[in-house]
Amino acid sequence: MPNTIFDSDHVNAALDVMAHALKEHANSDNEIYMIGIHRGGAKVADALEHRLKKAGTTIHRGNLDISFYRDDLDTIGPNPEVRPSDLPFDLADRHIWLVDDVLYTGRTIRAAMGDIFDYGRPASVKLAVLVDRGGQELPIAANNIGISHHAALGQSVKLITDPAGWYIEQRLVKP
Repeated sequence: MPNTIFDSDHVNAALDVMAHALKEHANSDNEIYMIGIHRGGAKVADALEHRLKKAGTTIHRGNLDISFYRDDLDTIGPNPEVRPSDLPFDLADRHIWLVDDVLYTGRTIRAAMGDIFDYGRPASVKLAVLVDRGGQELPIAANNIGISHHAALGQSVKLITDPAGWYIEQRLVKP
């Protein structure tokens, strides 16, 4: 049974703090290049984009679908849900913010990095995540974290994007 660990007020506050921190990293033209990872990361990037635009920052947004870059493609079934990637700007020599909802093992981020470099060679890639739940298996760390939460092995942490409000839930994973 899922357990809500962070309510919508907490999630919104975390998004506000993340947006403020991102604004500090805007380039000299007050621009940020941001790529969300489908699905949850794209939604977080949308929320950050909204906040940053309200603050007067120009946002260049894209989304990645990393389905075919995953190292567990053989375990997720023969027909993964694939969405189109959309990167409407040149990555070359840009400072990119990669955005995801929950950082766990780091494998999703590794896959996204492979996908990004197929589109071009950015000057840098930094990572922003709404929740860092711990448990990284790869040497990947976020530069901008909304919420740090240690979740034990055997538990999942998920962003729920309900129209009434976003929240984070944790549940036991079936063995």
